Amino acid sequence: MTDAAIAGAARFGWTVLLPVKVLARAKSRLAVLAGPRRCELALALASDTVSAVVACPEVDRVIVITSDRLAGRRLAALGAVVVADIAAVSQDAGLDGPGGPGALSALSAAELASQDSLNAALRHGAAVAARRWPGTGIAALTADLPALRPAELGAALRAVSAATTGTGADGDGTARSAFVPDAAGVGTTLYAVAPGGHFRPDFGGTSRMRHAAGGAIELVLDDAPGIRQDVDTPADLRTAVTLGVGDRTAAMAADLFAS
Repeated sequence: MTDAAIAGAARFGWTVLLPVKVLARAKSRLAVLAGPRRCELALALASDTVSAVVACPEVDRVIVITSDRLAGRRLAALGAVVVADIAAVSQDAGLDGPGGPGALSALSAAELASQDSLNAALRHGAAVAARRWPGTGIAALTADLPALRPAELGAALRAVSAATTGTGADGDGTARSAFVPDAAGVGTTLYAVAPGGHFRPDFGGTSRMRHAAGGAIELVLDDAPGIRQDVDTPADLRTAVTLGVGDRTAAMAADLFAS
């Protein structure tokens, strides 16, 4: 796809959704490194991600879906619109998740509940965006991309526009969805659909395979490692630091790796 085609396809703005877990339950695999500062590290990752998204010219608005009050206050101060995570509230109340009995039985009950909650939160955020700002493109982004550059996100959103509209649309003219796989090639860091498309996020576990099987277009981005480098483990954090992370994550990583 040529640069001209990508540039010509970007004729609408984007709303970017970022789901943020309750900090006390976030980033459990980083506990071995962060210990009692795990919540602080999770918030640093989310804050640097939100800051990069807010600074991206292609993005009209950022919606954070969370039921964590501290995260909501901090991320709102960075320019995000904060929407309550209804899925998390329902899960805490013991209500059934959207996956239904027997769905993805290869996953543990805890993994399935978390995955269902995440995607339900994103669908809720998308519904809010569609109601308040009709005609916007909708993009879901993981909130643990501290090495993300605004230019990388802008290039990805322009590529989504080019791939999912015009010649890239389905035969009936309906816009398709597109996604960016994570650095490990297993998960997904960005899933997006142009206006008029069906927003069906399927994050969690082997989401790269599921998004592709569902008809979403996989985007191959050159020179954009930050948008693929999510942080779930200490090794992921070290890799992100080598790419260059935001100030909050950099300060936390320096302290944690020095201890």
